[in-house]
Amino acid sequence: MGGLRPLDTKFGLQTLAPAGAPLGVPAQGGDAVPRRAAYAPTSLKIVHMLRAPLGGLFRHVVDVTRGQVERGHSVGLIVDSTTGGANAEATLAELAPRLALGILRVPITRELNPRDLRALWTISKRLAQLSPDVLHGHGAKGAALARLTWAAPDAIRVYTPHGGSLVYSPGTITGGFYRALERILNSRTDLFLFESTYIADLFRTMIAKPQALVRVVRNGIAESEFESITPRPDATDIVCVGELRPVKAIDVLIEAIAIMARSGRKVTATIAGEGPDSQKLREQAKRLGVDAQIRFIGHCPARKAFAMGGMLVMPSRAESLPYVALEAAAAGIPIIATDVGGVHEIFGPHSAQLIPPDDLGALIASITAALTKPEDIRQLAESLRTRVRSEFSLATMVECNLAAYREAIAARHAALA
Repeated sequence: MGGLRPLDTKFGLQTLAPAGAPLGVPAQGGDAVPRRAAYAPTSLKIVHMLRAPLGGLFRHVVDVTRGQVERGHSVGLIVDSTTGGANAEATLAELAPRLALGILRVPITRELNPRDLRALWTISKRLAQLSPDVLHGHGAKGAALARLTWAAPDAIRVYTPHGGSLVYSPGTITGGFYRALERILNSRTDLFLFESTYIADLFRTMIAKPQALVRVVRNGIAESEFESITPRPDATDIVCVGELRPVKAIDVLIEAIAIMARSGRKVTATIAGEGPDSQKLREQAKRLGVDAQIRFIGHCPARKAFAMGGMLVMPSRAESLPYVALEAAAAGIPIIATDVGGVHEIFGPHSAQLIPPDDLGALIASITAALTKPEDIRQLAESLRTRVRSEFSLATMVECNLAAYREAIAARHAALA
């Protein structure tokens, strides 16, 4: 298992981390991890399946893919052909020469659609040719296709939700349907790889107890991302980075800026990102009379965007384990964030600084305090930087994913023996 050991266990869940103790030692409340797999090929054939090449999910898949290729594995991608834009095209073009199993672009709709049958047929034909050892589905749609295909019967099915169907509100028809589908696909999963303890617990609460191996492997970032960023001369007071859609709650930030403006405090902001709410948010800023204080710059690499503001504000209504928070913390950027999803796992002992989602008063108070006493939030930024460097390593993430694959493959072979 590559020198990895399990940490805390809860309901059969284990968080993998670099070795500091011998393998085979039971984690508290859990079973021992085998000292060596009964079946563990040196080089694995791995196919990652996802829908949209956008946001943190895409960044995660790209990072994991690069790390697996660097470690000698044959990797391929299956991804939607209708989304992503120029930035995704450039990233995939850069990856393509390194992927022994290639890249398949096929139309994959966000919601369930009769066209999914055509997508599943096309995907299955490719997988039958590739005969992978691992089918790793990311997000609800990518993972559903990975577990529904009849091809590659010997491959383990791996599921990483990244939020996915778990973000639908309880009691809604759509949410109920997708959670019912998750329960059906539960038995077709060999390994659940959750990127945060929060999502693992949420799955268990909202869907069901996973019927397969469960591991938590948190998102990680590279050492190169810890290089400091200096704000540009024209930097605004704050910057917000992410997809422009309701879950990111940019509307709350704009309303907070308008309220502060009416009270005599003019706060400027840079909004970096694209999405379905782009025009709606611009219209909101104009309607509230703060369009001159807010610049929308469209998609922009996170580190470049960080230099355009004095601090990062994340007013999200929901998150999994957001990369943008890890990236900002690594770069030493002060962060104001809501206490949603796995954000508290990033903040750790500093979680008391997080604010409730959709709380205008708390958001205004935090922004005001940060602008009034910038030294306090900068001290927090340095503490977060130290924590992220210690706890959220890209190398650890890649190694732990591979260790979990091998464990699931060994369990599959043991069951068939």
